[in-house]
Amino acid sequence: MPLLPLVQSRPVGSLTVHALQAGLQQLDGGAMFGVVPKTLWERKIPADARNRIPLGMRCLLIEHADGLVLIDTGVGDKESEKFHGIYGVENAPLGGVGPTQLESALAEAGFSAADVTLVINTHLHFDHAGGNTRSASDGGAVPSFPNARYVARRGEWDWAHRANERTSASYFPHNYEPLRAAGVLELVDADVELLAGISLRHTPGHTPHHQGVLIESSGERLFYLADLAPTTAHVPLPWIMGYDVEPLVTLESKRRLWAEATAERWTMVFEHDAVNAFGRILKDGTGYAVEVI
Repeated sequence: MPLLPLVQSRPVGSLTVHALQAGLQQLDGGAMFGVVPKTLWERKIPADARNRIPLGMRCLLIEHADGLVLIDTGVGDKESEKFHGIYGVENAPLGGVGPTQLESALAEAGFSAADVTLVINTHLHFDHAGGNTRSASDGGAVPSFPNARYVARRGEWDWAHRANERTSASYFPHNYEPLRAAGVLELVDADVELLAGISLRHTPGHTPHHQGVLIESSGERLFYLADLAPTTAHVPLPWIMGYDVEPLVTLESKRRLWAEATAERWTMVFEHDAVNAFGRILKDGTGYAVEVI
């Protein structure tokens, strides 16, 4: 499957943001849509012969006066060929040889990993935090962004370290433990404004401590959804992933956020949509729809 544009950019007030495509993956469509019947979801995103649908791994780069900010980091370069095959990952490279898709996207936007000063993790699943670290020559892993501090939610850190049979396949310690060892990881306990106009927002359900990021400038607002609504097809309230550990909590997180986003006409970033990076959520009768922009 051909990879989509590496970089899609737009202004948010006085800020410039870049949606960086860090690669593609293919996951089971039934798992991605939970209780929604295939006859409905396949109209939105057709499945292949293995019932898999294409998904992006879209990170967000923000040009801010206080430094370059990156939200989420894709899958990284540390996983095996077998892993790539299971999850249909198109990311390049295997074994740490050559640039990852995220590094290529950063370069196309005019930057390098050394320019990033703040990395925000919405949560610590491998397809959101895998690029936090990169393969080292000794076989270990080191921070991918040498001049950055990393921010994650303390509750998510604790949840990752209490992984069980249901959740352990999503958490790989080599994606985040080297950050703590290097002294570059900051764990936050609550919603906070990290930099002027860049704020964390607790959006539980996918994991209990999942968070999104609100970017505000000159009266404009953009929200990075992460896995609250991974694609534009997940905007309707009951369209929730089977991967969510607390789907009814996801439902209420969406209900609260959608009301605010529609009233203020926020722009939304859809991390896993393979085609559409940006959209607005609109009221549609008693429910919600999306306008791609």
